[in-house]
Amino acid sequence: MSRTALRVCPLCEATCGLTLTIEGTRVTGARGDAEDVFSKGFICPKGAALGALDADPDRLRTPLLRENGRLREASWEEAFDAIAAGLRPVVERYGPDAVGVVLGNPNAHTMAGALYPPLLLGALRTRSLFTASTVDQMPKHVASGLLYGDAHAIAVPDLDRTDHLLLIGANPLESNGSLCTAPDFPGRLKALRARGGRLTVVDPRRTRTARLADRHVAIRPGADALLLAAMARTLFAEDLVDLGALAPHVEGVAELRVALADFTPESVAPACDVEADVIRALARELAAAPTAAVYARIGSCTVPHGTLASWLVDVLNILTGNLDRPGGALFPLAATARAPRPAGPGHGFQLGRWHSRVRRLPEAKGELPLAALAEEIDTATEEGEPIRALIVVAANPVLSAPDGDRLDKALGSLDFMVSVDPYLNETSRHARVVLPPPPPSQSPHHDFVFNAFAVRNQVRYNRPALPLEPGRMAESEILARLTLAATGGHGADPGAVDALAVEQTLAKAVRDPDSAVHGRDPGELAARLTGESGPERRLDLMLRLGPYGDGFGARPDGLTLAALLAHPHGIDLGPLRPRLPGPLKTRSGKVELLPAPLAADLPRLRAARDERPAGLVLVGRRHLRSNNSWMHNVPALTGGSNRCTLHLHPEDADRLGVLDGAEVRVKGAGGEVVAPAEVTDAVRPGVVSLPHGWGHGRPGTRLGHAATTPGVNVNQLLDGSLLDPLSGNAVLNGIPVELTAVLPGESS
Repeated sequence: MSRTALRVCPLCEATCGLTLTIEGTRVTGARGDAEDVFSKGFICPKGAALGALDADPDRLRTPLLRENGRLREASWEEAFDAIAAGLRPVVERYGPDAVGVVLGNPNAHTMAGALYPPLLLGALRTRSLFTASTVDQMPKHVASGLLYGDAHAIAVPDLDRTDHLLLIGANPLESNGSLCTAPDFPGRLKALRARGGRLTVVDPRRTRTARLADRHVAIRPGADALLLAAMARTLFAEDLVDLGALAPHVEGVAELRVALADFTPESVAPACDVEADVIRALARELAAAPTAAVYARIGSCTVPHGTLASWLVDVLNILTGNLDRPGGALFPLAATARAPRPAGPGHGFQLGRWHSRVRRLPEAKGELPLAALAEEIDTATEEGEPIRALIVVAANPVLSAPDGDRLDKALGSLDFMVSVDPYLNETSRHARVVLPPPPPSQSPHHDFVFNAFAVRNQVRYNRPALPLEPGRMAESEILARLTLAATGGHGADPGAVDALAVEQTLAKAVRDPDSAVHGRDPGELAARLTGESGPERRLDLMLRLGPYGDGFGARPDGLTLAALLAHPHGIDLGPLRPRLPGPLKTRSGKVELLPAPLAADLPRLRAARDERPAGLVLVGRRHLRSNNSWMHNVPALTGGSNRCTLHLHPEDADRLGVLDGAEVRVKGAGGEVVAPAEVTDAVRPGVVSLPHGWGHGRPGTRLGHAATTPGVNVNQLLDGSLLDPLSGNAVLNGIPVELTAVLPGESS
């Protein structure tokens, strides 16, 4: 007999509500939840395939432990004993920085992945932290930190009310949105146009999103910051700057005018390959719209000037008065965020508080560049110890970081490695211990991360749709036990990790004069928390102390876990609202429009006006049915258009003698790959494109379906030397490559 259960989809940032069909102990179907307060029934192919991913036969079900060079199934007790025995000696002999931690993108998609890694890092006290952010979004965090004093203060476009949307390096019809949580992004863009609004897309590829646009500007890859700087300069030159209500909260406008004075449209046009008149038109259209928002994503982050581009996106929103106003770009307020405090100066944001050993690369937001991980393991210097042990949580850097072959070898040289992963993939195959979390159906879900980027304030929570299978361990318990084993508490009650988190949070809250619980007894407050588990109690705590919470009785109608459980389709908290100066944590208490690190990087951008690659350049691309490397083992999500092919323009194909479907050799600074050509005018001449996340089939992996169509690892074309200097983000787009046809009979 079948039943249904509700679940927010954890497979991309759109966070769509699903209705699961369950027969016995299996998810047999998934459809959109028409009553979901946020997604209102929208679903994409990934959500529809949740049951297939959930039941993937290659998912690990028990821990794996390496003995005599081979991985065998082990008990949970054996696994954590081995972790304690492997990690603690490294810490005690070489110090905590000799233990690296790598956090992958899927951490943001699970409740436990958001709650426990900060506790692990706090207890371990290592500075050797690497995450997927530095191959993705770190420039946006750094730009926000410098502008607003808070690296997490990211304004998102008010999609449902804007009159004009300018997208740069973003393809939300394929990605479903990123750093902008918006179920049914395609429908929202169509609604924008239906109400008379205008959509402009700047992208070197004619993507599905670009085909929907009123205007598509096929920019030269990597020139985003130049285009944006010239647009801002046009606003100044034509007296189109109008901060409106923002004016009292912004400093540095006059200084910015001077700093951008020489970025004329004519001076940047050749490097952008965009006519000066088009650049001026983009600026004028933005200024003339009743409301407007500029939104940029990975295409503008993974380039040499990613932080400058991310900063200039906000600069344009500010100069046109569109930051922090309905229809523009606003700061979301998640239900578990810290409750708003009185506005005033903060501590600001710092870069480079420490550096990597080998290249002396500065940290950003507490992280070192993922592109430096291999060298931090395999290179000895006089500057401290190399990384000798690694904790990898839901990450596959062999495919996601530059020069995966080098990292692959480096991982094999570690003294110890533990991986928390449901699969034996290209990275976890090196681990001494593999800890598999349960599938989504057996896990609770709340979006701590993505609600902070949502285009509408709302809150949803799902308990597990199915109980844990015998022998499984909840992801929260896995990460709590891992924290204890890594930090000298092996064998202690894992519930103590949650209890300590609650105790520390309440102790801080009762000391805060602006808190709703100031002066109260933390023990009495802890006793009032509800929930069936440590994570639920912590969620209840965050909701109660949050901006919509009951303040432990101070606001009787406020939000609690019990109230959320009573609304299984979620609670709508309303449209985004202006919040300035509340989010500002700069030392001045204002938006600092021209921070010194950004001003110091402008000469490098000026020099880029004369830099134009003579040959082909490569950009990545995203498929609707993929999310990085984690879904290629699901047959329903591969095949068709979701293939690892090299896109190239017909003119380039004719010039190089490449036929559609023929194999081509692509060579970059880090190596070469061979992939089938797909000749298409969806890319502009001079540009080729490979999707990321492929390159499966290495020995020792257990990804049966992915191995049948492995594709190639586009990041192997990189050697890791190209980084955005302010954020440490890897340069993945606009990189020079050489292309040759593979001749018949030639080895590929």
